[in-house]
Amino acid sequence: MSFLAACQENYVTYSDAEYVMFADTAAFYPVQSDVEYFSIPVVSTVACDYDRTFAVEIIDKGSNAIENVHYTLASNTVTIKAGETRSDVLVHGIFDSFEAEDSLGFTLSLVMPDQLEMPLYGRETKATLVKCCPFDINDFTGWCMFTSMFLYEYSVTGSYQRLIYTKADPNTPNTIICENWLADGYDIRITFDTDDPMKPFVSVEEGQIASDEGNIFGIIHGDDRIRIRTSPYYDSLFYPCGSYLTIATEMYVENIGVPVGTVGHYYNIMEWVSDEEADRLKREEGM
Repeated sequence: MSFLAACQENYVTYSDAEYVMFADTAAFYPVQSDVEYFSIPVVSTVACDYDRTFAVEIIDKGSNAIENVHYTLASNTVTIKAGETRSDVLVHGIFDSFEAEDSLGFTLSLVMPDQLEMPLYGRETKATLVKCCPFDINDFTGWCMFTSMFLYEYSVTGSYQRLIYTKADPNTPNTIICENWLADGYDIRITFDTDDPMKPFVSVEEGQIASDEGNIFGIIHGDDRIRIRTSPYYDSLFYPCGSYLTIATEMYVENIGVPVGTVGHYYNIMEWVSDEEADRLKREEGM
């Protein structure tokens, strides 16, 4: 397909045909307190020597986000300028109207001649809005309830939850130190990826020691160290609107640098609590 062909008034259907569409038929978009608008791209298969303006219609069916409550459009039209093949529908997400776990969507449609609609692609897009709070590492420090499926499987006490304390790592940006994370005497560092609000990943540096083997297994298979790394099979994410994270880890054993085996892949949840709640858990639950 030639993207530099000139527009044809009779809308030909060969390789340089003119079609106009949303770049994605469905996509997720962040609603942020410090970003006024996000963009929904509209593209054309050709560049024309004149401006092209199309109305943008909100389709009620299939939409659970409410216009002027959850979002507003900057304009109900979109214009692809002469010589260009792209423009954007600008949307303002109303940050304060979203709860922490809200994921609300609406459908837009381009109002244009049928000849411009690409077969099998259509003229609509479904935009799903996700609330993205600003990252503040202080929201992930202090007392934390740690729930581990590894402990569920291996705990000698039968408990798979621990009340732990976390603090910001003074030497590594966007990183916390989790004291006595899986076992007493072993701290783990967790790093937050804050580059993209729609990809709030967390990770653990490979090779950190989470526990000795004897404390967990009652037997030593390698060098008496259970090591940890981020599992490649599941997403590990943090939620700044709710001050919690989920992290999937692979636990493994080595013997002087030589792999012995993987213990398994385990899902973990970390939820930060107030000092008052931590005191209650210590007093009433013995944590």
